Amino acid sequence: MELGIGMFGDVRIDEKTGYIQTPQQRLAEIIEEVKLMDEVGLDFFGIGEHHRPDYAVSSPEIVLAAAATVTKNIKLGSAVSVISSTDPVKLFQDFSMVDNLSNGRVELMAGRGSFIESFPLYGYDMKDYEALFDEKLKLLITLNNNEVINWRGNFRMPIHNQTIYPRPVQEQIPMWVAVGGTTSSVIRAGKLGLPIMFAIIGGDPANFMPLFEVYKQAYLDNGHDEAKMQIGVHMHSFFGDDNQKVADEYFPIYAAQMDRIGKSRNWPPYQRNQYDFGRSENGNLVIGDADLAIDRILKYQDMFGLTRFSAHMDVGAPKHTDMLKAIEIYGTKIAPKVKEALNK
Repeated sequence: MELGIGMFGDVRIDEKTGYIQTPQQRLAEIIEEVKLMDEVGLDFFGIGEHHRPDYAVSSPEIVLAAAATVTKNIKLGSAVSVISSTDPVKLFQDFSMVDNLSNGRVELMAGRGSFIESFPLYGYDMKDYEALFDEKLKLLITLNNNEVINWRGNFRMPIHNQTIYPRPVQEQIPMWVAVGGTTSSVIRAGKLGLPIMFAIIGGDPANFMPLFEVYKQAYLDNGHDEAKMQIGVHMHSFFGDDNQKVADEYFPIYAAQMDRIGKSRNWPPYQRNQYDFGRSENGNLVIGDADLAIDRILKYQDMFGLTRFSAHMDVGAPKHTDMLKAIEIYGTKIAPKVKEALNK
């Protein structure tokens, strides 16, 4: 099983003083954090796409290009690219360039987007939400599988005998599909034989079991090789030396960001009892010391048959020094113990 980190590029916000961290500072921190992930031996890094004032990253491929120049081994991918509101041809070109910069370490994770700001920004109609994703995902797969492209769809002009340059270093760019709790999205990924990443950011993870089974059945029913099936989970995580101390110190940071997001979705204020349940045996938060993290990651691997665990570690933008400490713990204490246990 691969272990890595997904981030959205949250900027630090102090509600009391009105301080908002600049994207310039946060982006510099992210590159330093990815460099450390590579040094401690983590398997992958993913960065998300957002178009809001509380996030610093609107273009994952730009961050990945910068990270490619300071890393050597870690896989670099999006988490996610909102393909519904972008041009798949330009997206594939950009990721192909990052693949060249990184000597063949790039990945692309496609998603519909849980935030919808990119649709009006780039001139798309929300009524086409599902159709846009379906068509653009299929075009992206076509671009990845073929050197010469012939394509006709409903949302762009046809493509006739075009080759996309530059070509990636890898024969094909590894592509994942990120899903929440939508059954149709899970079935689509299974039918297409694409690796799938489940975002489990609320409730009891065991409740997702039926969706994992639906994916596996769709994958196998469509003739894909079971040995190549890849399944991951993306879960809010943070690590420290002291289990209770890291939980207590991270709560106000985490809750503040959940409340910022919740304002636009009519969520009630985030409560400490929600957080404590999330950290419990049946919760969705992997927040604590190395022992807690090792136990939870192994539990989910056994429960779901995971090939990848993605720790979403920058919710609310913890201090850069705390992020570096958490990354070090993950790479030097958690990941080795998880892999050791799985190899027995």
